[in-house]
Amino acid sequence: MYVLGVRDAGADRDALEAVVDRIVDRLADRGRVGVVRYDATIADGTDARESITFGEDITTVGGDVTYDLGVDGDWTASGTGLSVGDALDRLAADCDYAVVVGVPSLQYPSVVVGSPDTDDETDERTIATVDSPGDLELATLVTALESAEPHETLESLVARLKRSPRADRAGAIATFTGRVRAKDSDDDARTQYLEFEKYEGVADERMTALETDLETRDGVFDVELYHRTGIVEDGEDIVFVVVLAGHREEAFRTVEDGINRLKDEVPLFKKEVTVEDEFWVHERS
Repeated sequence: MYVLGVRDAGADRDALEAVVDRIVDRLADRGRVGVVRYDATIADGTDARESITFGEDITTVGGDVTYDLGVDGDWTASGTGLSVGDALDRLAADCDYAVVVGVPSLQYPSVVVGSPDTDDETDERTIATVDSPGDLELATLVTALESAEPHETLESLVARLKRSPRADRAGAIATFTGRVRAKDSDDDARTQYLEFEKYEGVADERMTALETDLETRDGVFDVELYHRTGIVEDGEDIVFVVVLAGHREEAFRTVEDGINRLKDEVPLFKKEVTVEDEFWVHERS
């Protein structure tokens, strides 16, 4: 699922909503679109709602969901405990796109409506700045959005394989999830986060080639590999391998081979940041 942020930089509400509507209409021609909304007035002590929109139907996931914005920019959920990230996770299994409105520091491509400040103009995540819907170059926006890393979860990858045209021949779905380990032993300095960079172009090509190769095995129907880039914090998921197969034996073998080959063949560079130090792991190998 590709995620696009739309944020206000001094625009009036009507202009912001008109831009959102035009973007959603365009994306809806290409797939299912979810919209997550955040109202920053909650930071002033007034009421706010965050809802998920499917087409014309609005569903507030989990009931009455409200949010506070902490002074350090972190999201703190109240009510049901659903966060913006939780909302995206829930959308990922069913949507091709998500548009997030009103989040000032979203870690995804964004459109700024109004007069951006210098930070917005230089932020590589900003793919367009507009004053009105008529300023949008929709074809360019879609190209930029779909060239970014999608938001995936284990559930979204499993759901995709269940929709495979070969799923009626499959008796097994096996998965592997790699996550950030805080420490190897009790005496280790705690890892705060890992940061991953990929060899642009080459990493994606090798990931696709690896999926294709694994899918040529007898009894294996579909394979999904996904590895996050950027900062991944302690306890968060890093990598998924999902295999759709006829039986459990070939499913388990392919999952194990898939993660081993991904680590060996796909050029990804890892920085580890602990409470005491930071270093690129390949430089210490």
